Amino acid sequence: MKQKKTLKKMKSKPKIKFFAIIFSLFILLFLPQTAYAVGIDINLEGSGVDTIEILEMLTILALVPFVLIMTTCFTRIIIVLSFLRNALGLQQTPPNQVLIGIALFLTLFIMSPIVSEINTSAYQPYKAEQITQEEFLKRAVVPMHSFMLKNTQKEDLNMFVELAKIEKVDSTKNLPITVVIPSFMTSELKRAFTIGFLIYIPFLIIDIIVSSTLMSMGMVMLPPVMISLPFKILLFVLVNGWGLLFQSLVSSFNL
Repeated sequence: MKQKKTLKKMKSKPKIKFFAIIFSLFILLFLPQTAYAVGIDINLEGSGVDTIEILEMLTILALVPFVLIMTTCFTRIIIVLSFLRNALGLQQTPPNQVLIGIALFLTLFIMSPIVSEINTSAYQPYKAEQITQEEFLKRAVVPMHSFMLKNTQKEDLNMFVELAKIEKVDSTKNLPITVVIPSFMTSELKRAFTIGFLIYIPFLIIDIIVSSTLMSMGMVMLPPVMISLPFKILLFVLVNGWGLLFQSLVSSFNL
């Protein structure tokens, strides 16, 4: 009997805690409260830093991967490399880490003039406390804005201008960044899929030749992939495929 009573008490305790939490939340929600905007300054080496600026910088750092993917040449490169791996018939070779590393370093190589321009025109003056944070962001966006416009097709740009219901502007440089980025992304996806289609053609021809040869010899049970894969790799190595691919990718961007 005593054990049953203790078990009942143990079961009732979580219920009491749950109702207590709900009741306290109910009180907090419906009691009249006044909100106060509190500004806190943190002294770093004797200089006051506003917490709002710290939050803005943390937000920018959190968005850096998305900025890298969507506003640079990373998207086109990684999609083309993925198409190449699928066209060769290789499942996990090269692995994803290698493809991402190649795409990152090719992106740094292609974007190095823009990065140096951002460094000289925006970062160095901001570091020397010659300009404010807002001015730094305005100057840093200008090279990226021009790069995206140079690599954006007019059709895609006009489509998003119409969707945004923007009136006619004197120059495309005056278009907002919220219109330029999706236009650039659409153009990058189109070009990446076009390059992927062209990459598929020679390897598809090898697959057709191998499969038709096996069918004519009556070797139906033998998978054509096992025979065509070495020939694909041999063809890719003989024509210096990596060099040609990297050269075509670098030269396909307008800087």
